[in-house]
Amino acid sequence: MKLYKVLIAPSLLAACLATSCADSNQVITEDRETAVQTAETTPTSLKEAFKDDFYIGAALNHRQVSNNDAQAISLIQEQFNTISPENLLKWESVHPKPDTYNFEPADNFVALGEQHDMFVVGHTLVWHNQTPDWVFEDEQGNPVSKEVLLKRMEDHINAVAGRYSGKIDGWDVVNEALNDDGTLRKSKWHEIIGEEYLEKAYEFARKAAPNAELYYNDYNMWKPAKRDGAILLVRNLQAKGIKVDGIGMQGHWGVQDNSPTLEQIEEAIVAYSELGVKVMITELDIDVLPNPSNRQGADIDATFEFDEKYNVYTTGLPDSVEQQLTKRYTDIFNLFRKHNDKISRVTFWGVTDNDSWLNNWPIRGRTSYPMLFDRQYQPKPAYNAVLEAAAR
Repeated sequence: MKLYKVLIAPSLLAACLATSCADSNQVITEDRETAVQTAETTPTSLKEAFKDDFYIGAALNHRQVSNNDAQAISLIQEQFNTISPENLLKWESVHPKPDTYNFEPADNFVALGEQHDMFVVGHTLVWHNQTPDWVFEDEQGNPVSKEVLLKRMEDHINAVAGRYSGKIDGWDVVNEALNDDGTLRKSKWHEIIGEEYLEKAYEFARKAAPNAELYYNDYNMWKPAKRDGAILLVRNLQAKGIKVDGIGMQGHWGVQDNSPTLEQIEEAIVAYSELGVKVMITELDIDVLPNPSNRQGADIDATFEFDEKYNVYTTGLPDSVEQQLTKRYTDIFNLFRKHNDKISRVTFWGVTDNDSWLNNWPIRGRTSYPMLFDRQYQPKPAYNAVLEAAAR
């Protein structure tokens, strides 16, 4: 019996080893096949990756639409199927003086979108910031009457939205009208006209651009109080027969503490979709730099003096932080795809790290890294991870 065990043991060992090797070879073969399949199916651009999910776009600056940044234009054509103007159509840019309009940059922007068959977004018609003082004042610097301000709003919307009627596909009609607690911001629009300014803005826009989608756009839209305020704002307009086609959730988010959380973003997406409107992620960028005030969102008035301790990555992003950025973007886009039946558009606020407004806000002169493309116009690890996630 002992002899039998001794004789059979080597045979069993050989058989087990053979089986184990066969199993290992099979696993290796399957891993290789999976890798090959993933490589073969991984999209080559963002717009290809999400063509069955939502539009994907970028905000363009004056240099790009003036064709003074050939590398950026190449990326825009290759990667995106919708574009927004970063500053070109804000009131101070397009209508700086009562009888002066500066349409050339906006004309170039719209022409670029038409040339490449893109979904063109206009930003923004009514906002409390980057609107010249003359809009709200008379020649003596006193506040104008409600009637005068409404007429100036109507004339501006007719001139700007009317000029691009049939060419701009969607407008951020009202931008950032809410405080973070969900109450209406006490802007000059609100102080002079009252809450009625909201409905008038949409009425004037619908008349000037009847075929365009009309949106409400704001930051910190994931916060419960602000979310509830935005829902109330849209419901009040709907109750008056005024159609709002979509809500833009500005994506000025960060990697620190994963704020906001995926759960907070998701709750907001679902809540807005229940209004029967499209949900858009607008102005997307992920900040990796230290936060000087624990601020959230994008209140451009919240600025600080330069301090080196808040400008810590002047020579490049450490691998550990690059990995955090990559994971954050991957998780966020996985969430977006989960809700692709609700989300119609995702737009980055810029094209490369070099273009980002976060280089100068909330502190001027910082070196920021919030985009998917670096300062040399090259894709970052986050870009590749997003494409691979889309392929899966």
